[in-house]
Order: sequence, then structure tokens, then C-alpha cells
Amino acid sequence: MPYFSKDKIESLEHIYRINLINSCSGFKSANLIGTKSVSGFENVAVFSSVTHMGSQPPILGFLLRPITVIRNTYENIKETGFYTINHIAESFLEDAHHTSAKYPKEISEFEVTNLTSEYKNDFYAPFVKESPIKIAMKYVEEYAIKANGTILLLGEIQSIFVADDLVSSDGFIDLSAARVAAINGLDGYAVPTSQQRLTYQRPKENLNLI
Repeated sequence: MPYFSKDKIESLEHIYRINLINSCSGFKSANLIGTKSVSGFENVAVFSSVTHMGSQPPILGFLLRPITVIRNTYENIKETGFYTINHIAESFLEDAHHTSAKYPKEISEFEVTNLTSEYKNDFYAPFVKESPIKIAMKYVEEYAIKANGTILLLGEIQSIFVADDLVSSDGFIDLSAARVAAINGLDGYAVPTSQQRLTYQRPKENLNLI
């Protein structure tokens, strides 16, 4: 079994190290975050850090890399207060991944891929038309992570658009049926298959614990 001590990790070649650390945490969500600047320039970028932060109010969070360089997504959100989160499906994996390329603010990733911007219910930021689950978000707050200079940005869900036949009677969204992808590390993509749903668990009764 390969073993990596802290000293060993710190001495690894740069690309090897970031691949190792980015993949060791497990599969991550695969999302496209859509924004638009106050000047009207659209932006869409892939993120693998979107996570549930609470249901009442409905809050989602995601991490941004240090803003020591221009981050169009972050700047647009701070300017306007609005953005969208769109799940990546198997059918447009390559186009979604290409949005990780660094284009100038004036060039929209929608223009250099086959992804299509879409506007719904007069919401300011663009959705990704091809996505089976689209979420309208409003900026709430952010937290600076002092350990590495990243930013945890929190937003409140304003509305959710889900493709037909994906929502069960109890509100569960079947991502597997939509062929939604997950990210392994920086550039590995998988399309999980749902095996089963388990019931809410309660402590066992009459345990004879020593």
C-alpha cells in the first residue's frame, strides 16, 4: 500500500501533489456556475466544491481559489449578488470541462463551447440550458479561509428548475436518472448509478453494551 507522510507530500512534484490531494477526498459535485457582470458579459465556469449548508433557509456554499488573480465568477457575484448553479450531465462533459480555461472577462465561455445560456423568470444570471437541474442563487455572505487564502461563499436558493420525472413523491431528486456527473480530483469525471435509498436510522433498542 503506497504511504505518503506529510514530509513526503510536501516534497512531491507540483502536478503529482495537486492530483493526489484533490482526489483523496473522494468524489465531488460537478457544477457549472453562471454569472453576468454589470456590463452584461456572461461567464460560466466549472466548480467541484458546491455543498449543502442547510435547508432552512436553503443555503449552498462553494469554495473559490485565492483572489490574488482575476476571478470572473467572484467579481460578477460581488457586483450583482446573483448567480446560478447548474448540474453537469454526461452529454456535455467536455464542454463543461473546457470552461476551466482562463478567458478574458469579455469572452463568454458560452461563445467558445456548445453550452447555451438561458434566462428564466427574469433572473439576472444565466442558466445553462443543457443542464437537467438549474438553481437560481442569491449571495448571502463569505468567509476568508486564512489557512490557504481561499473563500467560502454562501448563497441562498431562490428557485430550482428540475427536468421532468426526476423528483420523487418525497422530494428526492434522482441525479442518476439525469446522468449527472461527479468529479474525481481535478479532471476525472464519473457518472454514478444509484443503487438504493436507505431509511432514516434510529438507535437500536435493548443493546447489551459492556
